[in-house]
Amino acid sequence: MSAGYEESELLSGFQAHFEQFSTQALHITQEPEQWTSMAMVPSISLSNNSKQSTSGQHAGFNYCCSANLTQNCLEKAVAAIDGAKYSLSFASGSAAMMTIVHLLKSGDNIICMKGVHGGANQYFCRVASEMGVETLFVDCTSMKSLNAAIKPNTKLVWIETPTNPMMKVIDIKACAETAHKHGDIILVVDNTFMTSYFQRPLALGADICMCSATKYMNGHSDVIMGLASMNREDLYERLKFLQNAIGAIPSPFDCYMCNCGLKTFALRMKQHFRNALAVAKFLEADPRVDKVIFPGLPSHPQHDLIKQQCTGSSGMMAFLIKGGLENAKTFLKNLKLFTLAESLGGYGSLAEHSATMSHSSVPKEERDALGISDTLIRLSIGLEDSVDIIEDLHQALKAAHPNAIKPAEQINL
Repeated sequence: MSAGYEESELLSGFQAHFEQFSTQALHITQEPEQWTSMAMVPSISLSNNSKQSTSGQHAGFNYCCSANLTQNCLEKAVAAIDGAKYSLSFASGSAAMMTIVHLLKSGDNIICMKGVHGGANQYFCRVASEMGVETLFVDCTSMKSLNAAIKPNTKLVWIETPTNPMMKVIDIKACAETAHKHGDIILVVDNTFMTSYFQRPLALGADICMCSATKYMNGHSDVIMGLASMNREDLYERLKFLQNAIGAIPSPFDCYMCNCGLKTFALRMKQHFRNALAVAKFLEADPRVDKVIFPGLPSHPQHDLIKQQCTGSSGMMAFLIKGGLENAKTFLKNLKLFTLAESLGGYGSLAEHSATMSHSSVPKEERDALGISDTLIRLSIGLEDSVDIIEDLHQALKAAHPNAIKPAEQINL
């Protein structure tokens, strides 16, 4: 499905996919029979340990770092919608990343896509490097560049698609084929922006699909959590051990909240897509905007790839406002419905200035090379009425460019 299709095509062409996905998100591991109270909503198991029948024997639960009933419930549900055999939850997306990197040892090499989010860049450059794990940043949109960068000690390829905030799209299937022909190299795909609703990395050859559940998976801006899904039993067993040994586990309450978020996940992603497509069309037609970067638009340079490996697009986009830093600041200052904040994927619309917020830890020369300029603004389009979202952008653009020759016309919604 093309992310640029009209809404009628979006809804009719993939109706079977939507029904299956929604049903899984609502019902996998949610059976009331598993609770003594027959509760329709899975309970929160807050106990940090469990009684053992005899010394060294337990009924699947021991200490909470090993397993928790609420956590297990969430992990099985996420595995289902990721199309995976196994899923593990972590205290944050960064904790999931750290645990995955602990699969490696000193002297190993990671190839990471250029332009990943600031937190990943910071972890690889300032933390993993201190453990003796080398990271090379490569343009993984080019299989020639990826293939040339792989070395005998390369053990892991880490990609983010689309990238944050420049929305570059990577061919997951081609990346998997390129990495795997060199041996047992683990391909990890950060699927935070697209989510399993629009993109299934494991079905395309990835070994691990991870995401920050803080974003769309939970969807309500009130949880910090990371998730990782896989089909390989050996990876699951190793990561399950590390999850316990490192202690990077989420709280039962966060697992409960994220599980609740899954109930509206499919509905939310549909609306994020609809709203984002309307906003992107509006911005693309506005003379006060230099460029719009949204995978759902036919103007995106990798739109054809999006149609091949995704079933739509989320609410994430970026655009370049005309002028300079002051114009960008004025625009952000005058937003009323949008909140100026980091993070993304919640129910409310957010705006951020990537150069001074999410990517401020990235050296300026690297930001410039990636295109993260002073006029780049990243938007997380929320679930408000699209007419109100567009009106807010329109009035903020007018404040940033009061002498514009002709303000953009409203898109007919």
